[in-house]
Amino acid sequence: MGAVKNKRMPRAVREQQMLDAAVRTFGQRGYMAASMDEIAELAGVSKPLVYLYLNSKEDLFTACIRREAKALTEAVRAGVRPDLPADRRLWEGLGAFFTHTAQNPDGWSVLHLQARTHGEPFAAEVTAMREELVAFVTQLIVVAAREAHRDPDLPEREVAGLAEALVGAAESLAAWANATPGITARQAAATLMNFAWAGLDSLMKGHPWPPPTPTPGTPA
Repeated sequence: MGAVKNKRMPRAVREQQMLDAAVRTFGQRGYMAASMDEIAELAGVSKPLVYLYLNSKEDLFTACIRREAKALTEAVRAGVRPDLPADRRLWEGLGAFFTHTAQNPDGWSVLHLQARTHGEPFAAEVTAMREELVAFVTQLIVVAAREAHRDPDLPEREVAGLAEALVGAAESLAAWANATPGITARQAAATLMNFAWAGLDSLMKGHPWPPPTPTPGTPA
């Protein structure tokens, strides 16, 4: 009965099983060391069927990247309630990010480690995801800053760099948290929040830190 049921499994469900197996294998073994035989066995299907559905190892890896990137960005967006104060919006967004990366360590390994180091097509997929996250964080900060200043024309470029830095810090911290026993998603989010919010709060109140005047002979 089990074999008959498996044969009748909808294609979309079977593809997700293959992607689940591929993400686990790529995330734990790395792109180069992962084999299609291993992925097929873990998914409970034949290797020819994997090739039939997903064409090649490269296409399979790309499909994994896209699925994991979509899941991460959707998790972050869903975690932020627009009716919350600015600090709570950022806190909820960070919490959603670290919760997702902690619950999906193989997927995060695929995005943060494997995809970035195995060629431009794969890295470009991750870059697109990262740009979406940066744009989302930029908007969170811009909206909060405009509210604080009551200035609807506050340019996004003034906070775009902060969003880049914040996303970069979150990526590094997620990798560290996943590799460090005992670190929870909430602890990781609190660490970054404590690091970032003092500066963001001052900026949104119109009190940025002023760089010191350059001394003669040093770059401005």
